[in-house]
Amino acid sequence: MSFLHINHSEIDLPVGTHLYADAVYAQAAENLANFKKNGWLVSENRPLMYLYSQTIGDHTQTGLVCCCHIDDYIKNVIKKHELTRKDKEDDRTKHTATINANIGPVFIAYRDVDAIRQILAPIPKKSPAIYDFVDELKVRHQVWPVEDVATVEKLFAKVPVCYIADGHHRSASAVRVGAERRAANPKHTGNEEYNWFLSVIFPASELKILPYNRAVKDLNGLSEADFLAKIKALFTVTENPDPSPKSPRHISMYLGQKWYGLSWPEVKSSNPVEKLDVSTLKNQVLKPLLGIDDPRTSNRIKFIGGIRGPQELVRLVEQKGFAVAFSMYPTIVDQLMSIADAGQIMPPKSTWFEPKLRTGLLSHELN
Repeated sequence: MSFLHINHSEIDLPVGTHLYADAVYAQAAENLANFKKNGWLVSENRPLMYLYSQTIGDHTQTGLVCCCHIDDYIKNVIKKHELTRKDKEDDRTKHTATINANIGPVFIAYRDVDAIRQILAPIPKKSPAIYDFVDELKVRHQVWPVEDVATVEKLFAKVPVCYIADGHHRSASAVRVGAERRAANPKHTGNEEYNWFLSVIFPASELKILPYNRAVKDLNGLSEADFLAKIKALFTVTENPDPSPKSPRHISMYLGQKWYGLSWPEVKSSNPVEKLDVSTLKNQVLKPLLGIDDPRTSNRIKFIGGIRGPQELVRLVEQKGFAVAFSMYPTIVDQLMSIADAGQIMPPKSTWFEPKLRTGLLSHELN
């Protein structure tokens, strides 16, 4: 039985049911109850954390599965770098409250701490994984229990800040549910389970960000020749570069069945957002030349996860009617953390983390 019956329970309802209908959330709660009744989900009878390792190709990242306190989110000890959409946040808030559980973990990063690595790294060598499987995307997932919860908690208490890498809607909705239950509980202490939300916390050095590429449907009334001339006035342009840029301040552009390399000097700004390659593309090309004021809402631009490669950009231009595509160098984790530290917001679709965390592998009930 797939966990989709809990996370996307509309699949059990008549075609045409509104995604945000009350029946969808009620069905999710019923399905979760059935999973527990059938023994497909079982509760631990003692406090535990887990190590969660993901391997894809030659890349492995290992995080700690635990629960973070909503006060750390509220006080910005857990820092954010993205805005949330109200409709998505409302949906996940109602879903979490109705099923009374976090089923999708928040993906969090922290700057590496040697003491934490020293206590966690030996665990996989001491015992076999309780879960060990390869998914449909050829990602290997392995999970080990972490018994010494108290020691790990003490070590993480010394970590000054953490950063949400992926899962801004999941974290925001979990915090809303916790706040609502606080307000409804006159005996609230701060230790109730609803004060905590499911997370996987990774050392930043192990994380891999892939590029988030762009394709635009038209040239805003310009001919290909005129558009290319304007690009050459803004950037150093080379022909036939590697379709995947190998360093920051480089973009590979596909136009007229040909790749062009765009490069530029370092951006001088005290604002870390302005130094991002995606910001240069937006400020120099998307807005002034192509007339895309807000990439977040425009229907003329498409964002393509880097896992699909530059060949997907070629396909969009040559087969799907797009006019131009841009292959980006990935944002690095240090940039993400610097932007969060500055209290700034990343441009939309700036980071693509891979591999993704598995929903439903481990869950957290709210009471």
